Amino acid sequence: MGLATLSGCGAGADYRVRSAAELGVPDGWSVAAAPQPEDLTRWWSKFDDPVLTRLVEQAAAANLDIAQAIARLRQAREALVVSRSDLFPTIGGSAGYSRTEPLRGGGTTVTLPDGTVATTDSGGRNSFSLGLDASYQVDLFGGVRRQVEASGAQYEAAGFDYAAMLLSVESEVARNYVLARGYQARLENAKASLAIQDDNLEIAGFRVQAGLVSSVDAEQARASRAQTAAGIPALEQQYNAAVSRIAVLTGQAPGAFKPLLAAPGPIPRGPESVGAGIPANVLRQRPDVRAAERGLAAATAQIGVARAQLFPALNISGSLDTNAVSAGGLFDTITGGLFAGLTQAIFNGGRLNAQVRSSRAAADAALAAYQSSVLAALEDVENATVALNAAGERERQFAIAYDAAGNSALLARSQYRSGLTDFTTLNTQEAALVSARDGLVQARQDKATALIALYAALGGGWDASVTPTARTATTPGTN
Repeated sequence: MGLATLSGCGAGADYRVRSAAELGVPDGWSVAAAPQPEDLTRWWSKFDDPVLTRLVEQAAAANLDIAQAIARLRQAREALVVSRSDLFPTIGGSAGYSRTEPLRGGGTTVTLPDGTVATTDSGGRNSFSLGLDASYQVDLFGGVRRQVEASGAQYEAAGFDYAAMLLSVESEVARNYVLARGYQARLENAKASLAIQDDNLEIAGFRVQAGLVSSVDAEQARASRAQTAAGIPALEQQYNAAVSRIAVLTGQAPGAFKPLLAAPGPIPRGPESVGAGIPANVLRQRPDVRAAERGLAAATAQIGVARAQLFPALNISGSLDTNAVSAGGLFDTITGGLFAGLTQAIFNGGRLNAQVRSSRAAADAALAAYQSSVLAALEDVENATVALNAAGERERQFAIAYDAAGNSALLARSQYRSGLTDFTTLNTQEAALVSARDGLVQARQDKATALIALYAALGGGWDASVTPTARTATTPGTN
Protein backbone atom coordinates (compact mmCIF):
# COMPACT_ATOMS: atom_id res chain seq x y z
CA MET A 1 0.00 0.00 0.00
CA GLY A 2 1.37 3.34 -1.02
CA LEU A 3 4.55 4.55 -2.63
CA ALA A 4 7.79 2.80 -1.84
CA THR A 5 9.87 4.55 0.79
CA LEU A 6 12.51 6.70 -0.90
CA SER A 7 16.01 5.44 -0.38
CA GLY A 8 18.96 7.38 0.89
CA CYS A 9 19.79 9.24 4.03
CA GLY A 10 16.61 10.83 5.30
CA ALA A 11 15.72 12.60 8.50
CA GLY A 12 13.02 10.98 10.59
CA ALA A 13 11.87 7.38 10.75
CA ASP A 14 10.73 5.43 7.70
CA TYR A 15 7.00 4.80 7.50
CA ARG A 16 5.87 1.37 8.63
CA VAL A 17 2.62 -0.22 7.53
CA ARG A 18 0.56 -1.41 10.51
CA SER A 19 -0.70 -4.96 10.57
CA ALA A 20 -4.34 -5.86 11.07
CA ALA A 21 -3.58 -7.10 14.60
CA GLU A 22 -1.93 -3.78 15.53
CA LEU A 23 -5.05 -1.96 14.39
CA GLY A 24 -7.33 -4.10 16.53
CA VAL A 25 -8.91 -6.02 13.64
CA PRO A 26 -10.33 -9.38 14.84
CA ASP A 27 -9.99 -12.61 12.93
CA GLY A 28 -13.74 -12.96 12.45
CA TRP A 29 -17.01 -11.08 12.74
CA SER A 30 -18.98 -11.02 15.97
CA VAL A 31 -22.24 -11.45 14.02
CA ALA A 32 -23.43 -14.08 11.57
CA ALA A 33 -21.86 -13.13 8.24
CA ALA A 34 -21.06 -15.11 5.11
CA PRO A 35 -17.28 -15.66 5.14
CA GLN A 36 -16.72 -15.93 1.39
CA PRO A 37 -15.67 -12.70 -0.41
CA GLU A 38 -17.58 -11.45 -3.45
CA ASP A 39 -16.93 -9.18 -6.40
CA LEU A 40 -18.66 -5.97 -5.32
CA THR A 41 -17.37 -3.66 -8.07
CA ARG A 42 -20.79 -3.15 -9.72
CA TRP A 43 -23.00 -4.21 -6.84
CA TRP A 44 -26.03 -2.24 -8.05
CA SER A 45 -26.39 -4.59 -11.03
CA LYS A 46 -27.19 -7.40 -8.55
CA PHE A 47 -30.61 -5.79 -7.98
CA ASP A 48 -31.50 -6.52 -11.63
CA ASP A 49 -33.23 -3.15 -12.04
CA PRO A 50 -32.33 -1.29 -15.28
CA VAL A 51 -33.61 2.05 -13.97
CA LEU A 52 -31.48 1.77 -10.83
CA THR A 53 -28.41 0.87 -12.90
CA ARG A 54 -28.98 3.85 -15.19
CA LEU A 55 -29.35 6.30 -12.29
CA VAL A 56 -26.29 5.07 -10.39
CA GLU A 57 -24.02 5.20 -13.41
CA GLN A 58 -25.36 8.59 -14.47
CA ALA A 59 -24.61 9.96 -11.00
CA ALA A 60 -21.10 8.52 -11.11
CA ALA A 61 -20.50 10.40 -14.36
CA ALA A 62 -22.12 13.74 -13.52
CA ASN A 63 -22.27 14.25 -9.74
CA LEU A 64 -20.82 17.60 -8.71
CA ASP A 65 -19.33 16.36 -5.43
CA ILE A 66 -17.39 13.77 -7.44
CA ALA A 67 -16.25 16.55 -9.79
CA GLN A 68 -14.89 18.45 -6.78
CA ALA A 69 -13.06 15.33 -5.58
CA ILE A 70 -11.49 14.93 -9.02
CA ALA A 71 -10.33 18.57 -8.94
CA ARG A 72 -8.74 18.03 -5.52
CA LEU A 73 -7.03 14.92 -6.88
CA ARG A 74 -5.59 16.94 -9.75
CA GLN A 75 -4.36 19.56 -7.29
CA ALA A 76 -2.62 16.88 -5.26
CA ARG A 77 -0.93 15.57 -8.41
CA GLU A 78 0.46 19.02 -9.22
CA ALA A 79 1.61 19.45 -5.62
CA LEU A 80 3.61 16.24 -6.06
CA VAL A 81 5.17 17.63 -9.26
CA VAL A 82 6.14 20.80 -7.38
CA SER A 83 7.75 18.76 -4.58
CA ARG A 84 9.74 16.64 -7.03
CA SER A 85 11.07 19.75 -8.74
CA ASP A 86 13.06 20.56 -5.57
CA LEU A 87 15.21 17.49 -6.24
CA PHE A 88 16.71 19.19 -9.31
CA PRO A 89 18.77 22.35 -9.87
CA THR A 90 17.13 25.62 -10.81
CA ILE A 91 18.58 27.09 -14.00
CA GLY A 92 17.83 30.52 -15.38
CA GLY A 93 19.05 32.43 -18.39
CA SER A 94 19.21 36.08 -19.36
CA ALA A 95 19.99 38.05 -22.50
CA GLY A 96 20.37 41.76 -23.04
CA TYR A 97 21.03 44.35 -25.67
CA SER A 98 21.65 48.08 -25.23
CA ARG A 99 22.81 51.00 -27.36
CA THR A 100 24.20 54.32 -26.16
CA GLU A 101 23.94 57.51 -28.16
CA PRO A 102 25.71 60.83 -27.41
CA LEU A 103 23.21 63.49 -26.42
CA ARG A 104 25.27 66.61 -27.39
CA GLY A 105 28.80 67.50 -28.44
CA GLY A 106 29.79 63.96 -28.75
CA GLY A 107 31.67 64.47 -32.06
CA THR A 108 35.31 65.40 -32.86
CA THR A 109 36.31 68.88 -34.25
CA VAL A 110 38.43 68.73 -37.47
CA THR A 111 40.07 71.65 -39.50
CA LEU A 112 39.81 71.00 -43.22
CA PRO A 113 42.63 72.05 -45.71
CA ASP A 114 40.67 75.06 -46.84
CA GLY A 115 40.50 76.29 -43.26
CA THR A 116 36.92 75.20 -42.64
CA VAL A 117 36.19 73.72 -39.19
CA ALA A 118 33.86 70.63 -39.14
CA THR A 119 32.54 68.24 -36.45
CA THR A 120 32.44 64.46 -37.03
CA ASP A 121 29.65 62.29 -35.64
CA SER A 122 30.97 59.85 -33.02
CA GLY A 123 27.92 57.52 -33.47
CA GLY A 124 26.39 55.15 -30.82
CA ARG A 125 27.79 52.06 -29.10
CA ASN A 126 26.16 48.58 -29.09
CA SER A 127 26.34 46.20 -26.15
CA PHE A 128 25.27 42.52 -26.15
CA SER A 129 25.16 40.25 -23.07
CA LEU A 130 24.25 36.67 -22.19
CA GLY A 131 24.03 35.08 -18.75
CA LEU A 132 23.31 31.68 -17.25
CA ASP A 133 22.60 31.12 -13.56
CA ALA A 134 22.13 27.85 -11.69
CA SER A 135 21.42 27.04 -8.06
CA TYR A 136 20.97 23.78 -6.22
CA GLN A 137 20.26 22.90 -2.62
CA VAL A 138 21.92 19.60 -1.83
CA ASP A 139 19.48 17.37 0.04
CA LEU A 140 22.05 16.30 2.61
CA PHE A 141 19.60 15.09 5.24
CA GLY A 142 16.68 14.01 3.11
CA GLY A 143 14.27 16.83 3.87
CA VAL A 144 13.33 17.26 0.22
CA ARG A 145 12.94 13.51 -0.30
CA ARG A 146 10.70 13.32 2.74
CA GLN A 147 8.57 16.15 1.31
CA VAL A 148 8.26 14.25 -1.96
CA GLU A 149 7.30 11.16 0.04
CA ALA A 150 4.64 13.17 1.92
CA SER A 151 3.27 14.68 -1.29
CA GLY A 152 3.09 11.25 -2.91
CA ALA A 153 1.13 9.88 0.03
CA GLN A 154 -1.20 12.89 -0.05
CA TYR A 155 -1.78 12.35 -3.77
CA GLU A 156 -2.72 8.73 -3.14
CA ALA A 157 -4.96 9.81 -0.24
CA ALA A 158 -6.75 12.22 -2.58
CA GLY A 159 -7.32 9.32 -4.98
CA PHE A 160 -8.90 7.25 -2.22
CA ASP A 161 -10.97 10.27 -1.13
CA TYR A 162 -12.32 10.43 -4.66
CA ALA A 163 -13.18 6.71 -4.54
CA ALA A 164 -14.90 7.19 -1.17
CA MET A 165 -16.97 10.02 -2.62
CA LEU A 166 -17.86 7.83 -5.60
CA LEU A 167 -19.07 5.07 -3.29
CA SER A 168 -21.06 7.51 -1.19
CA VAL A 169 -22.85 8.95 -4.21
CA GLU A 170 -23.60 5.51 -5.70
CA SER A 171 -25.09 4.22 -2.45
CA GLU A 172 -27.04 7.44 -1.86
CA VAL A 173 -28.64 7.25 -5.30
CA ALA A 174 -29.57 3.61 -4.76
CA ARG A 175 -30.95 4.31 -1.28
CA ASN A 176 -33.15 7.15 -2.51
CA TYR A 177 -34.35 5.03 -5.41
CA VAL A 178 -35.43 2.33 -2.96
CA LEU A 179 -37.15 4.97 -0.83
CA ALA A 180 -38.98 6.36 -3.87
CA ARG A 181 -40.26 2.91 -4.86
CA GLY A 182 -41.23 2.23 -1.26
CA TYR A 183 -43.20 5.46 -1.00
CA GLN A 184 -44.97 4.60 -4.24
CA ALA A 185 -46.01 1.24 -2.81
CA ARG A 186 -47.19 2.83 0.43
CA LEU A 187 -49.16 5.42 -1.53
CA GLU A 188 -50.87 2.65 -3.47
CA ASN A 189 -51.68 0.91 -0.19
CA ALA A 190 -53.05 4.11 1.32
CA LYS A 191 -55.23 4.82 -1.69
CA ALA A 192 -56.52 1.23 -1.75
CA SER A 193 -57.32 1.49 1.96
CA LEU A 194 -59.04 4.81 1.35
CA ALA A 195 -61.28 3.20 -1.29
CA ILE A 196 -62.25 0.44 1.16
CA GLN A 197 -62.99 2.98 3.88
CA ASP A 198 -65.13 4.96 1.45
CA ASP A 199 -67.13 1.78 0.95
CA ASN A 200 -67.32 1.20 4.71
CA LEU A 201 -68.51 4.77 5.25
CA GLU A 202 -71.24 4.26 2.67
CA ILE A 203 -72.35 0.99 4.28
CA ALA A 204 -72.38 2.58 7.75
CA GLY A 205 -74.51 5.42 6.39
CA PHE A 206 -77.04 3.01 4.94
CA ARG A 207 -77.24 1.06 8.20
CA VAL A 208 -77.70 4.29 10.20
CA GLN A 209 -80.53 5.39 7.85
CA ALA A 210 -82.15 1.98 8.23
CA GLY A 211 -82.04 2.35 12.00
CA LEU A 212 -79.89 -0.76 12.38
CA VAL A 213 -77.01 1.04 14.12
CA SER A 214 -76.45 4.39 15.77
CA SER A 215 -74.67 7.30 14.11
CA VAL A 216 -71.55 6.32 16.08
CA ASP A 217 -70.70 3.81 13.32
CA ALA A 218 -70.85 6.50 10.66
CA GLU A 219 -68.69 8.87 12.68
CA GLN A 220 -66.12 6.15 13.32
CA ALA A 221 -66.04 5.37 9.61
CA ARG A 222 -65.64 9.04 8.77
CA ALA A 223 -62.80 9.47 11.28
CA SER A 224 -60.95 6.39 9.97
CA ARG A 225 -61.23 7.61 6.41
CA ALA A 226 -59.93 11.08 7.32
CA GLN A 227 -56.94 9.63 9.17
CA THR A 228 -56.02 7.51 6.16
CA ALA A 229 -56.44 10.46 3.80
CA ALA A 230 -54.28 12.64 6.07
CA GLY A 231 -51.33 10.28 5.62
CA ILE A 232 -51.31 10.53 1.82
CA PRO A 233 -49.86 14.08 1.53
CA ALA A 234 -46.99 13.14 3.85
CA LEU A 235 -46.13 10.13 1.68
CA GLU A 236 -46.31 12.28 -1.46
CA GLN A 237 -43.96 14.81 0.11
CA GLN A 238 -41.47 12.07 1.06
CA TYR A 239 -41.66 10.58 -2.44
CA ASN A 240 -41.01 13.96 -4.02
CA ALA A 241 -37.99 14.52 -1.75
CA ALA A 242 -36.45 11.15 -2.73
CA VAL A 243 -36.94 11.75 -6.47
CA SER A 244 -35.58 15.29 -6.21
CA ARG A 245 -32.53 14.02 -4.32
CA ILE A 246 -31.80 11.49 -7.06
CA ALA A 247 -31.85 14.24 -9.69
CA VAL A 248 -29.50 16.49 -7.71
CA LEU A 249 -27.12 13.59 -7.13
CA THR A 250 -26.92 13.18 -10.91
CA GLY A 251 -26.10 16.86 -11.36
CA GLN A 252 -29.56 17.90 -12.59
CA ALA A 253 -32.50 20.00 -11.44
CA PRO A 254 -34.80 18.39 -8.84
CA GLY A 255 -37.59 17.56 -11.28
CA ALA A 256 -35.42 15.89 -13.91
CA PHE A 257 -36.47 12.28 -13.17
CA LYS A 258 -40.10 12.76 -12.23
CA PRO A 259 -41.33 11.55 -15.67
CA LEU A 260 -39.01 8.52 -15.56
CA LEU A 261 -40.18 7.45 -12.10
CA ALA A 262 -43.83 8.48 -12.44
CA ALA A 263 -45.03 4.94 -13.12
CA PRO A 264 -44.86 2.89 -9.88
CA GLY A 265 -42.25 0.16 -9.88
CA PRO A 266 -41.38 -2.63 -7.46
CA ILE A 267 -38.92 -2.20 -4.63
CA PRO A 268 -35.68 -3.72 -5.99
CA ARG A 269 -34.76 -7.02 -4.42
CA GLY A 270 -31.12 -8.05 -4.36
CA PRO A 271 -29.58 -11.33 -3.19
CA GLU A 272 -30.59 -12.75 0.18
CA SER A 273 -27.03 -12.60 1.53
CA VAL A 274 -23.68 -11.02 0.70
CA GLY A 275 -20.28 -12.54 1.37
CA ALA A 276 -18.50 -10.30 3.87
CA GLY A 277 -15.14 -12.08 3.74
CA ILE A 278 -12.87 -11.56 6.72
CA PRO A 279 -12.59 -8.33 8.76
CA ALA A 280 -9.05 -7.66 7.51
CA ASN A 281 -10.49 -7.12 4.04
CA VAL A 282 -11.71 -3.66 5.05
CA LEU A 283 -8.08 -2.48 5.14
CA ARG A 284 -7.92 -3.04 1.39
CA GLN A 285 -11.50 -2.61 0.19
CA ARG A 286 -12.60 0.53 2.01
CA PRO A 287 -11.23 3.66 0.27
CA ASP A 288 -11.80 5.84 3.34
CA VAL A 289 -9.62 3.48 5.40
CA ARG A 290 -6.91 3.52 2.74
CA ALA A 291 -7.09 7.32 2.59
CA ALA A 292 -6.57 7.46 6.36
CA GLU A 293 -3.57 5.12 6.03
CA ARG A 294 -2.04 7.34 3.37
CA GLY A 295 -2.68 10.34 5.61
CA LEU A 296 -0.66 8.64 8.32
CA ALA A 297 2.16 7.97 5.84
CA ALA A 298 2.19 11.65 4.82
CA ALA A 299 2.21 12.81 8.44
CA THR A 300 5.10 10.46 9.23
CA ALA A 301 7.12 11.85 6.32
CA GLN A 302 6.47 15.40 7.54
CA ILE A 303 8.40 14.57 10.73
CA GLY A 304 11.47 14.02 8.55
CA VAL A 305 10.83 17.32 6.74
CA ALA A 306 10.78 19.15 10.07
CA ARG A 307 13.85 17.33 11.45
CA ALA A 308 15.89 18.15 8.35
CA GLN A 309 15.56 21.84 9.23
CA LEU A 310 17.68 21.21 12.33
CA PHE A 311 20.75 20.30 10.26
CA PRO A 312 23.05 22.35 8.01
CA ALA A 313 21.92 23.20 4.49
CA LEU A 314 24.35 23.21 1.56
CA ASN A 315 23.58 25.54 -1.33
CA ILE A 316 25.58 25.59 -4.56
CA SER A 317 25.21 28.32 -7.14
CA GLY A 318 27.07 29.26 -10.29
CA SER A 319 26.91 31.68 -13.18
CA LEU A 320 28.31 32.18 -16.70
CA ASP A 321 28.35 35.66 -18.30
CA THR A 322 29.61 37.25 -21.50
CA ASN A 323 29.52 40.79 -22.94
CA ALA A 324 30.47 42.07 -26.38
CA VAL A 325 29.91 45.08 -28.64
CA SER A 326 28.70 42.79 -31.43
CA ALA A 327 26.64 39.62 -31.55
CA GLY A 328 29.43 37.76 -33.29
CA GLY A 329 31.85 38.41 -30.43
CA LEU A 330 29.62 37.20 -27.62
CA PHE A 331 31.54 33.97 -27.11
CA ASP A 332 35.02 35.46 -27.35
CA THR A 333 35.24 36.06 -23.62
CA ILE A 334 33.18 34.14 -21.07
CA THR A 335 33.41 34.63 -17.32
CA GLY A 336 31.98 32.39 -14.68
CA GLY A 337 31.70 31.87 -10.96
CA LEU A 338 30.89 29.07 -8.56
CA PHE A 339 29.78 29.47 -4.96
CA ALA A 340 29.00 26.95 -2.26
CA GLY A 341 27.54 27.98 1.06
CA LEU A 342 26.70 26.10 4.23
CA THR A 343 24.04 27.51 6.53
CA GLN A 344 23.06 26.36 9.98
CA ALA A 345 20.41 27.69 12.33
CA ILE A 346 22.09 28.68 15.61
CA PHE A 347 19.28 30.30 17.55
CA ASN A 348 15.61 30.46 16.61
CA GLY A 349 13.84 30.58 19.93
CA GLY A 350 12.96 26.86 19.82
CA ARG A 351 10.89 27.24 16.65
CA LEU A 352 12.48 24.37 14.72
CA ASN A 353 12.27 21.92 17.63
CA ALA A 354 8.65 22.95 18.15
CA GLN A 355 7.95 22.17 14.50
CA VAL A 356 9.36 18.67 14.97
CA ARG A 357 7.22 18.10 18.05
CA SER A 358 4.20 19.47 16.21
CA SER A 359 4.80 17.07 13.30
CA ARG A 360 5.05 14.16 15.72
CA ALA A 361 1.77 15.17 17.33
CA ALA A 362 0.16 15.38 13.88
CA ALA A 363 1.42 11.85 13.13
CA ASP A 364 -0.04 10.59 16.42
CA ALA A 365 -3.38 12.17 15.48
CA ALA A 366 -3.20 10.60 12.01
CA LEU A 367 -2.56 7.18 13.56
CA ALA A 368 -5.56 7.58 15.85
CA ALA A 369 -7.68 8.70 12.88
CA TYR A 370 -6.54 5.64 10.92
CA GLN A 371 -7.39 3.29 13.79
CA SER A 372 -10.76 5.01 14.20
CA SER A 373 -11.57 4.62 10.50
CA VAL A 374 -10.76 0.91 10.69
CA LEU A 375 -13.02 0.35 13.70
CA ALA A 376 -15.80 2.44 12.14
CA ALA A 377 -15.58 0.32 8.97
CA LEU A 378 -15.90 -2.88 11.00
CA GLU A 379 -18.86 -1.37 12.83
CA ASP A 380 -20.52 -0.42 9.54
CA VAL A 381 -20.22 -3.97 8.21
CA GLU A 382 -21.60 -5.61 11.35
CA ASN A 383 -24.45 -3.11 11.73
CA ALA A 384 -25.45 -3.50 8.08
CA THR A 385 -25.29 -7.29 8.37
CA VAL A 386 -27.55 -7.31 11.44
CA ALA A 387 -29.92 -4.81 9.80
CA LEU A 388 -30.16 -7.01 6.68
CA ASN A 389 -30.90 -10.13 8.72
CA ALA A 390 -33.43 -8.28 10.88
CA ALA A 391 -35.20 -6.79 7.86
CA GLY A 392 -35.40 -10.24 6.27
CA GLU A 393 -37.01 -11.69 9.39
CA ARG A 394 -39.41 -8.75 9.66
CA GLU A 395 -40.41 -9.28 6.01
CA ARG A 396 -41.21 -12.93 6.68
CA GLN A 397 -43.30 -12.13 9.74
CA PHE A 398 -45.13 -9.23 8.12
CA ALA A 399 -45.99 -11.47 5.17
CA ILE A 400 -47.70 -13.85 7.61
CA ALA A 401 -49.39 -10.95 9.38
CA TYR A 402 -50.57 -9.47 6.09
CA ASP A 403 -52.09 -12.75 4.99
CA ALA A 404 -53.88 -13.25 8.31
CA ALA A 405 -55.03 -9.62 8.56
CA GLY A 406 -56.39 -9.77 5.01
CA ASN A 407 -58.47 -12.82 5.84
CA SER A 408 -59.72 -11.26 9.09
CA ALA A 409 -60.64 -7.97 7.44
CA LEU A 410 -62.49 -9.75 4.63
CA LEU A 411 -64.47 -11.80 7.14
CA ALA A 412 -65.21 -8.77 9.36
CA ARG A 413 -66.40 -6.75 6.36
CA SER A 414 -68.75 -9.54 5.34
CA GLN A 415 -70.08 -9.92 8.87
CA TYR A 416 -70.63 -6.17 9.23
CA ARG A 417 -72.62 -6.07 5.99
CA SER A 418 -74.76 -8.85 7.41
CA GLY A 419 -75.10 -7.20 10.80
CA LEU A 420 -73.22 -9.98 12.58
CA THR A 421 -70.57 -7.69 14.06
CA ASP A 422 -70.20 -4.07 15.02
CA PHE A 423 -68.21 -1.35 13.28
CA THR A 424 -65.56 -1.25 16.02
CA THR A 425 -64.58 -4.83 15.20
CA LEU A 426 -64.51 -4.05 11.48
CA ASN A 427 -62.45 -0.92 12.07
CA THR A 428 -59.96 -2.84 14.20
CA GLN A 429 -59.50 -5.50 11.55
CA GLU A 430 -59.16 -2.91 8.78
CA ALA A 431 -56.53 -1.05 10.83
CA ALA A 432 -54.62 -4.30 11.38
CA LEU A 433 -54.67 -4.95 7.64
CA VAL A 434 -53.37 -1.48 6.81
CA SER A 435 -50.64 -1.80 9.44
CA ALA A 436 -49.52 -5.24 8.22
CA ARG A 437 -49.53 -4.19 4.57
CA ASP A 438 -47.57 -1.02 5.34
CA GLY A 439 -45.18 -2.96 7.58
CA LEU A 440 -44.48 -5.45 4.81
CA VAL A 441 -43.61 -2.66 2.38
CA GLN A 442 -41.35 -0.96 4.93
CA ALA A 443 -39.63 -4.25 5.75
CA ARG A 444 -38.87 -4.81 2.07
CA GLN A 445 -37.67 -1.23 1.80
CA ASP A 446 -35.49 -1.64 4.90
CA LYS A 447 -34.08 -4.90 3.55
CA ALA A 448 -33.03 -3.25 0.29
CA THR A 449 -31.50 -0.23 2.05
CA ALA A 450 -29.65 -2.53 4.48
CA LEU A 451 -28.27 -4.47 1.52
CA ILE A 452 -27.09 -1.22 -0.06
CA ALA A 453 -25.50 -0.18 3.25
CA LEU A 454 -23.70 -3.53 3.45
CA TYR A 455 -22.33 -3.18 -0.07
CA ALA A 456 -21.06 0.31 0.83
CA ALA A 457 -19.65 -0.87 4.18
CA LEU A 458 -17.68 -3.59 2.42
CA GLY A 459 -16.23 -1.01 0.03
CA GLY A 460 -18.14 -2.06 -3.09
CA GLY A 461 -18.40 0.19 -6.12
CA TRP A 462 -14.78 0.62 -7.19
CA ASP A 463 -11.76 -1.46 -8.17
CA ALA A 464 -9.80 -1.90 -4.93
CA SER A 465 -6.81 -3.34 -6.80
CA VAL A 466 -6.04 0.03 -8.44
CA THR A 467 -5.15 3.31 -6.75
CA PRO A 468 -7.24 6.05 -8.43
CA THR A 469 -5.17 8.71 -10.21
CA ALA A 470 -5.97 12.07 -11.77
CA ARG A 471 -6.02 10.40 -15.18
CA THR A 472 -8.31 7.47 -14.32
CA ALA A 473 -10.63 9.61 -12.19
CA THR A 474 -11.63 11.72 -15.18
CA THR A 475 -13.80 8.84 -16.43
CA PRO A 476 -16.12 8.04 -13.50
CA GLY A 477 -18.86 5.51 -13.98
CA THR A 478 -16.60 2.99 -15.75
CA ASN A 479 -15.58 1.22 -12.54
